[in-house]
Amino acid sequence: MSDSLLGGANQRLSRSVAKTLGYRVLMLAITITVAFAVTDDVVAALNIGVITNVVKTGTYFGYERLWARISWGATSA
Repeated sequence: MSDSLLGGANQRLSRSVAKTLGYRVLMLAITITVAFAVTDDVVAALNIGVITNVVKTGTYFGYERLWARISWGATSA
């Protein structure tokens, strides 16, 4: 792939935020669906989904920002 498709090692903060939020919305829906299938309780499923995804959003964002600073395996344009 070309550098223009992969981007450089340094990503803008706004890009990381957008990627994090988009991914977490998808994961929230999946977590709530699985939790509901297991518990058969809407309130419990929503609680499980929201709590786990708040924690995971923070950890994913930090992980993404860490990798944005690492140039290993990335090429700059």
